[in-house]
Amino acid sequence: MSTTDVPLRHRSMRADAHRNRERLLAAAQAAFVEHGIDASLEDVARRAEVGIGTLYRHFPTREALLEAVLRKRVEALRDQAREALAAPDAAEALEVWLRSLATTAGVYRGVPASLIKAMKDPESELGALCAEMLATSGDLLARAQRAGSVRPDADMAEVGAMLSAIAMVADGAPDPAGVTDHLVTILMDGLRSRPPGGS
Repeated sequence: MSTTDVPLRHRSMRADAHRNRERLLAAAQAAFVEHGIDASLEDVARRAEVGIGTLYRHFPTREALLEAVLRKRVEALRDQAREALAAPDAAEALEVWLRSLATTAGVYRGVPASLIKAMKDPESELGALCAEMLATSGDLLARAQRAGSVRPDADMAEVGAMLSAIAMVADGAPDPAGVTDHLVTILMDGLRSRPPGGS
């Protein structure tokens, strides 16, 4: 059936549903910035000017809403990683990526704990996003190891655990961005085959 064969009323309903979804995502993002991911879902619906039932029709759980809000960031990270795989300095490319990943993990208060929980649940949509990010990180880590610029005994599970710890520490800090930047620097110094200033 072509678009022109669909009754106008149904097309209008679909357009309204799409608009409601986009308004909910924008409202959720604003609420998460202000209050963290534990923000009231009733407040999210109110900001989007829809009923709570409409919110639950689009996003049955808080995790589903968070996954949808984070997805664009993750897709941007995935594109960045693909470009980083072609960068001339493999270690620098890995560091830039890890900083972006750590920043995304701490974008809203409460996200680090949610991501850690989701990674333990194979059925979680949010966990699937995490797995996608870690797989991309593994490609960048392996490339830096092949170049000899990163120690060969590190694996992505360990690096991912350290990034999770960094995000958790930064989550409760007065200056999350500053803490994240400093701790990722320390992490990279430990990963390099020859740390800066070393013999």
